[in-house]
Amino acid sequence: MSETVAAETGNLDVAGGRLYYEVAGAGHPLVLLHADVADCRMWDEQFAAFARQYRVVRLDKRGFGKTVSDTTVFSHRQDIVDLLAHLGIARTAILGLSNGGALALDFTLEHPELVDALIVVSGGIGGYEEPATDAEMQIFGEYEELEKRHDIPGMIERSVHIWGDGPDQPVGRASVDTRERLRAMIADNYRLHPEELQPERMIPPAIGRLGDVHTPTLVILGGLDFTGTIDSMNVLAERVTGAEKVVFPDTAHMVNMEQPERFDAVVLEFLAHALKA
Repeated sequence: MSETVAAETGNLDVAGGRLYYEVAGAGHPLVLLHADVADCRMWDEQFAAFARQYRVVRLDKRGFGKTVSDTTVFSHRQDIVDLLAHLGIARTAILGLSNGGALALDFTLEHPELVDALIVVSGGIGGYEEPATDAEMQIFGEYEELEKRHDIPGMIERSVHIWGDGPDQPVGRASVDTRERLRAMIADNYRLHPEELQPERMIPPAIGRLGDVHTPTLVILGGLDFTGTIDSMNVLAERVTGAEKVVFPDTAHMVNMEQPERFDAVVLEFLAHALKA
């Protein structure tokens, strides 16, 4: 059960949309970017724990949670720029998981002057073709069939399993709390967000630019995640000079939700050194 924390909530008008955000704590800023199978609630434990030492900002990206958007072309990266300006933040640490991790990496490459510490968890790398096993390809194919049939309940349950339990793990491996929280966020996103968004990709993509990352970087991955995600995180850790890597062997994609106490300790230790440098 996560503790509660006093937070400022707000809605920021951006081009073609309105971003929902929350801010808590004081100190150096830290931005949290959620996965695309969640919303900012996935950071409940971290939001409270990190706010004891940092000024923590979490937001719902367009297409998720309480943020609203027109069906339009837009940039997630520009949305973050606009939010930082609104909050008077000149430099920040940034932490993202899954597609939020890929976004954190892209944002750091596009706006290095705004980022002084980067943490990518279970993420991807723009432009990188991830490997997949035959079994994983079958999982993707089965999910596509559910999409074609517009089987929303089936899609929700499949998402809870592959991202919560792990793609080749038994159903229910993850805790009841993790699975229920994940199910609620996924269901809300299907219910609340029919818009067809067109986020702009960063050009050129991140895969050819990893040598340009000079920000202190931490890479975190779960050993029970998809082969492609594990591979991407290994590539990121190898190609970013000085990057640290931490593996949670018995954890799938949602590392922070499965092992919040260890996750928090790893992140806080990294930030203590990275922001001191």
